[in-house]
Amino acid sequence: MLTPENKKRILVLGIGNILWADEGFGVRVVEEFHRRYSIDDNVSILDGGTQGLYLVSFLEQADCLIVFDAIDYGLSPGQLKLVRDDEVPKFSAAKKLSLHQTGFQEVLSAADLLDRCPRELALIGCQPLDLERWGGPLTAPVRFQIAPAIELACKLLAQWGSPAKLRASPLPASERLLGNNIDHVNYERAQPI
Repeated sequence: MLTPENKKRILVLGIGNILWADEGFGVRVVEEFHRRYSIDDNVSILDGGTQGLYLVSFLEQADCLIVFDAIDYGLSPGQLKLVRDDEVPKFSAAKKLSLHQTGFQEVLSAADLLDRCPRELALIGCQPLDLERWGGPLTAPVRFQIAPAIELACKLLAQWGSPAKLRASPLPASERLLGNNIDHVNYERAQPI
């Protein structure tokens, strides 16, 4: 599916639960990406949170997909790993790749079964340190990977012909991706360190 300008339709998706410490990594990355970068009209940014199978309708509209998520790869806390295309598992194994109750594999599997899965996939995962602290902020090793994860996404967008452009200044609070004081700055300011 191509746009009138003959550009690929791209979805940049952050998934996770901000209420469980490092599980919020994907949401926080997509939030910061939205705040700092402008994108072409063929690129959509979505905080997918914990919507699970409700995300299938968004995936089926995309030719290319970038996903940010906290993923247990068994690596050192805070280590990033990029997984592309066929390397991204679409069917669940005994151990879920994603840390959500409904794994993102089920979303990809459903889109694949409908023959509506994006042709190009990129999963930018970060090894979590803490998933047990209810209401806790991102841990330092994971928080420090927000900027490098965004850099990886910017490289992918450029490869796909839709480079992100750094804003002259970050978006103001009134235009943030997450409102109601659950954006990264306001939420973590209220958390004890």
